[in-house]
Amino acid sequence: MSEIKKPAHLEEEKNAVAGVEQFWIKNGKIIGYIVGGIVVVIAGFLGYKNFIVEPKEKDATAAMYHAEEYYRMDSIKLALNGDNINAGFTKVISKFGGTKAANLASFYAGSCYLKLGDFTNAVKYLKDFSSPADQLQARAYGLLGDAYSEMGKKDDAVEEYKKAGTSFDKEDLLSPEYLFRAGYLYESMGKSKEAIEMYQTIKDKYPSSQRAPEIDKYLARLGVTK
Repeated sequence: MSEIKKPAHLEEEKNAVAGVEQFWIKNGKIIGYIVGGIVVVIAGFLGYKNFIVEPKEKDATAAMYHAEEYYRMDSIKLALNGDNINAGFTKVISKFGGTKAANLASFYAGSCYLKLGDFTNAVKYLKDFSSPADQLQARAYGLLGDAYSEMGKKDDAVEEYKKAGTSFDKEDLLSPEYLFRAGYLYESMGKSKEAIEMYQTIKDKYPSSQRAPEIDKYLARLGVTK
């Protein structure tokens, strides 16, 4: 009696299963370690986020509340350094570094130092600040320009003013103002071409701005007439 042959595909499936079994016998422990490691990393990340990052962010925001209140009241030194009970912006920065609140505190601190005439510290804190909000970032560039200008660093100032005037160009109040400051600085540096470019941008792009009515005067003294 002849032997009944099994279909070829069954043999292939059997061999494949055997191959998988051998693979797992040989590598299962290593794969288990890898998967376990991934699980540990994910769990660690979620734990870090839920139990460290988020509570720290909440604490930082709460700590900054009174400093912001002092800032709105124009009590600059109290906003910056705090009182006997509540933290100021510099304390929030040092204690809660890496949080969004501490980043915002750098903006406030830079603004405070600028108002106090401490331009070196104003630059220090404003350069530490960054924001995805274009309008706020443009304001930081503008304050940096003011600080550099007060320090007599015209090249640095004009670059910050240009960034302030172009990074949120939908804003028709501060954008033309910063472009004007850039143009005025260029003019004081003897860079007429660059000054004309700034003034002309205001004339063309912001005809309804507060600077627009007087811009022809500045263009005319650089040889540009209507």
